[in-house]
Amino acid sequence: MIDTTIEKLTSALGKNLVLTGESVRERYHHIWLMDQSLVAKAVVLPRNTEDVAKVLSICHDHHQPIVIHGGLTNLVGGTETKADEVVISLEKMDSIEEVDSESRTITVQAGAILENVQRAAEKEGLLFPLNFGAKGSAQMGGIISTNAGGLRVLRYGMTRQLVVGLEAVLADGTVISSMKKILKDNSAYDLKQLFIGSEGTLGVITRAVLRLVEAPSTRISALAGIDNYDQVVAFLKFMDKGLAGTLSSFELMWPPTYKVLTTAPASVSPPLPYIYNYYVLLDSLGSDAKFDAVRFQRLLEEALELKIIQDAVPAESATEVNRFWTIREDVAPMVSKCKHIQQFDISLPIPLIGEVINQIVKNLHQIQEVEKVFTFGHVADGNIHLVIGKSRQSEELINQINDIVYQPLKAIGGSISAEHGIGTHKKHYLPISRSQEEIKLMKTLKSTLDPRNILNRGKILD
Repeated sequence: MIDTTIEKLTSALGKNLVLTGESVRERYHHIWLMDQSLVAKAVVLPRNTEDVAKVLSICHDHHQPIVIHGGLTNLVGGTETKADEVVISLEKMDSIEEVDSESRTITVQAGAILENVQRAAEKEGLLFPLNFGAKGSAQMGGIISTNAGGLRVLRYGMTRQLVVGLEAVLADGTVISSMKKILKDNSAYDLKQLFIGSEGTLGVITRAVLRLVEAPSTRISALAGIDNYDQVVAFLKFMDKGLAGTLSSFELMWPPTYKVLTTAPASVSPPLPYIYNYYVLLDSLGSDAKFDAVRFQRLLEEALELKIIQDAVPAESATEVNRFWTIREDVAPMVSKCKHIQQFDISLPIPLIGEVINQIVKNLHQIQEVEKVFTFGHVADGNIHLVIGKSRQSEELINQINDIVYQPLKAIGGSISAEHGIGTHKKHYLPISRSQEEIKLMKTLKSTLDPRNILNRGKILD
């Protein structure tokens, strides 16, 4: 029996852009799970906003639930699918339409890969500052829909701060387009904000105008060893003030993380010995090679003299800068040490990170099945990641670990999601971060913009 929805989608887009049967099973729902076949009614491959509008209009008319796929790097179940759902994959919408060096913007389709956007900007002497480990796979639509953060939030902000214009399609196929290149526009509601961070539950992002900045001409990095967390906070304040706005990244690693990232099978040897309680990797992007280097070195020396830090090694070349950052960006050595993995992406007030995270780690190690706990993150914006290795997997164990990590956050004004989103994995813990009034308003927005609940059903909200 021919499914009427699939028949109409095929008629609208053509047979080659609507995959069914074995062509669906050859695909997957996450880049880490390529061995698990995708389960879905069909996969549609729109080429542009018009195609997306046609697909959503048909799905809306037939009450057909859909799941949006991008680079498949989501870590909270945002791309998980069911057998009765249709997948909209934006992989063919990968065009970089324009780099405007005068307005310092870049216009892209939602399927454009972050690393390609960065390279297009670099060719014009500009920088798209968003940066994180999955840049070679993550697509801009997914990045915007989760309001991703990454390594340079300290200086350039979250994705939200980098989106100038946006185009999205509502559940019924209505196109909402505001692709302006202007930074200031106070003409009533800023509707693009509805789609940034809402994880595809309110509409499908199809195009965006992104903000660029002048490319820095210098990059200076260093790794510091520190004895206690109060010194980490003091070092952040000291370097941020001393570098006068050029401090771009300030990454923290606890000893187990630093060690696993600098021993085999990791590709980088340890720049500092394994004797410190905290390791900070910092980055400064500037414009005066000689002055920036002298200032950076002087600040490190002063921090050592003031006993804010115990040790430091600066990167001596561009090659060494890349080597240092490979330590932080390559999570594969951590994952390889974990039989079963459970990961977290939380936010905490910066002064409390040391005490709270250390207590969480202590509590996790009380669980017999927990074999590894790796902690690291963007301490300058309060975002800490935990990667937990377990000897077995069960729903009960997952919930036990979730409770240990999430429950302390409510009392201190933290968040269960700093940059990865809510998806399906975190939605039951949403009341820890959001009030009942906020959740009620979210449900009102969802029911208004997607009354038939076809967009990423079951993500964020039940």
